[in-house]
Amino acid sequence: MNILLTGANGYIGQRLLPLLVEAGHHVTCLVRDARRFELPPGLRSRITVAEGDLLKPDSLADLPLDVDAAYYLVHSMSGHDKDFFRLEQESARNFTEYLNRSGCRQVIYLSGIANDRALSVHLRSRKAVEKVLRKATHAQLTVLRASIIIGSGSASFEIIRDLVEKLPVMVTPRWLNSRCQPIGIRDVMHYLTHVLNNPACLGQSFDIGGPDVLTYREMLLKLAAARGLKRYIITVPVLTPRLSSWWLYLVTSTTFSLAQSLVESLRNDTVADPRRSIAQAVPHACMPYRAAVELAFQRIEQNEVVSSWSDALSSGVMPRNYMDHIQIPQHGLLQDRQTLRFTRPPREVLQNVWSIGGERGWYKVDWLWRIRGLLDKLVGGVGLRRGRRSPTDLRAGDPLDFWRVLVADRAGRRLLLYAEMKLPGEAWLQFRILPNEDGSHTLEQLAAFRPHGLLGRLYWYSLVPFHFIIFKGMIENIVQYGETVPLPAPGSSAAAEALGPQ
Repeated sequence: MNILLTGANGYIGQRLLPLLVEAGHHVTCLVRDARRFELPPGLRSRITVAEGDLLKPDSLADLPLDVDAAYYLVHSMSGHDKDFFRLEQESARNFTEYLNRSGCRQVIYLSGIANDRALSVHLRSRKAVEKVLRKATHAQLTVLRASIIIGSGSASFEIIRDLVEKLPVMVTPRWLNSRCQPIGIRDVMHYLTHVLNNPACLGQSFDIGGPDVLTYREMLLKLAAARGLKRYIITVPVLTPRLSSWWLYLVTSTTFSLAQSLVESLRNDTVADPRRSIAQAVPHACMPYRAAVELAFQRIEQNEVVSSWSDALSSGVMPRNYMDHIQIPQHGLLQDRQTLRFTRPPREVLQNVWSIGGERGWYKVDWLWRIRGLLDKLVGGVGLRRGRRSPTDLRAGDPLDFWRVLVADRAGRRLLLYAEMKLPGEAWLQFRILPNEDGSHTLEQLAAFRPHGLLGRLYWYSLVPFHFIIFKGMIENIVQYGETVPLPAPGSSAAAEALGPQ
């Protein structure tokens, strides 16, 4: 089949794409910016990438019309636009107009379970989008409504994990007594692929969930038990939704806008309605919660996290056209440039560069980086806690603590990061390994800042003393990390011998 996949670079889309290709379908991926959509080499010949913005109907004019089915995986759960309810419906209307021009026969939408009364604005928005998509003239809608999705890299799982691993004692709001029906990401993928072109699913809505109905309190305690941790939870009635949002934001890796959305939505029970069961249309035994948690940690430990909630642009504060910053400007910059020559194999130093951030840290005075991350959190930034998708691999578009990867060119030995933290300006951090004529190599580390006005300049110059400590030690430790024998001091006879006839 010819399939159109929206949200292709989101958490769900990145996992669904290879499954559709492996099933023999040709997939057109709709993305805002093709430059930040990095395809696995084995999939490129069977995928078409199309640029378009669902809020700009003119940008959809060139989308293929010969599609058989489409996946609508577009949500604004972590969007910070106060008018997102209207914008989500506008996106759905523009997409429906495209469907009516195309030959699409089925559109599949992943929504949220919304069976409770007095729904949160986000759950109401999901239901409103369903109504808009049903207005397609000949593309029949299939809706899958899910509660909490458990999988390595999912927002829900990472927040629960943060709470359990960081806090031996938790003082929590009343919403921890709300009930949900968590489902593993593997089971969500099974349903998304098996409703495709399934006659029993056309024009139908289904609630999907695992076999366990749990309170959020029980979810936390069961994850703690799976990790062999003893945790204590104290529930108090005095935490308002706003205080709860700040508490969740400061303790976990989430953004404040996502924390607000989650706290508001968690007041609702999200339990599947047996009348909307998918069991007859797609018979399948879902994993229990404990098994889904253990599988998620297995993927993390094996460095097999395919996608993360923070991959999406809405997870940060970056402009949607952030790839326009892929080249560091030549003028108007304040810079700290460090270079260091080395003789060890360049692949080892390159791997140290590729492992920066996350659990490895930043190679010098990590406590200062953590303070900067905390300050960023306090002013509404992303902070350090997002970590990284993989401890050893990077690709363009990856979040990396409070940076975003613009270029991850192993062959060219270049890594370029762009700052997502709150700043009075724009900042880049670049690493390059350059060859020398004598066979040695040089690591170049460039911190560049384009200030916005006087405040930006004052910010940069106030940090110059810290830069001297951080950046000089950082490049030295990157080069030396993992060496069994310390490098000889520059200019010594040992260094001259090491750099001799090569």
